[in-house]
Amino acid sequence: MDHLLRDLLQPIFKWLHIIAGVLWIGLLYFFNWVNGHFAATMDGDTKKKVVPELMPRALYFFRWGAAWTWFTGIILLYILFWSGSLSMGATSESSMMVSSEGVVNMWSHMMLLVTFLAVFVYDFLYKSSLAKNTRVVTIVSFLLIAGIEYAMIHCGQFGYRAFNIHIGAMFGTMMAFNVWFRIWPAQQKIITAIKNGEAPDGDLVALAGLRSKHNTYMSVPLLWAMINEHTVTFSGKLFNIPGLVLLLIIIIGWHIVFQIYKKSAKVKGF
Repeated sequence: MDHLLRDLLQPIFKWLHIIAGVLWIGLLYFFNWVNGHFAATMDGDTKKKVVPELMPRALYFFRWGAAWTWFTGIILLYILFWSGSLSMGATSESSMMVSSEGVVNMWSHMMLLVTFLAVFVYDFLYKSSLAKNTRVVTIVSFLLIAGIEYAMIHCGQFGYRAFNIHIGAMFGTMMAFNVWFRIWPAQQKIITAIKNGEAPDGDLVALAGLRSKHNTYMSVPLLWAMINEHTVTFSGKLFNIPGLVLLLIIIIGWHIVFQIYKKSAKVKGF
């Protein structure tokens, strides 16, 4: 890609990416930390009136915010990392795609595929019987993430900025998938049932709620990965292990979300 064109497109798509992301993630937090607790206080008649009016409007911006965040993110990945030889700027620790010691190889391309195909492993895992044990499936999920990061660094030769943003892109792809193929289809049926004065399918309610919660947990480390794409400050700074900081941030991020869930349940209306 022409250098001038890249310099023109990058700020435009970053701007659009941030706008769409704020819309999407803002509504995600509203649904999980505000609306869910509020909805629990409504009686059947109130739900029948409020839900069919509120939720389709909110979910419209929610799902299209997700779509545009993902789409503009892919454009930015191409502009910043994939254009040309996939090694743009690969001359030092601040390299964009591959580490200064590495070159783009078959594994580099395979890890790009993993970034966007891991969503199907995630979906299979959380539809399996293993998902019934929250602690075990969380540990398995973390180990899979750590394994993918390790492969990006040591097999794909991804530089620090590259493996951060591609782990973020993996989370973002899972989140967008959840919105369009798990949450929105379930919510359409849930809203229709409430509008008709019927009890919604409990399995659909559980599915939509669980995948929305997953998105909330993934969003916090995702935001770190997006920020870390702009710096190498934490590259190898912890025990000289380049990927360890990101793994610790994932754990810390999940704990932060867990604590906010606990706090949100205690916030009351007047």
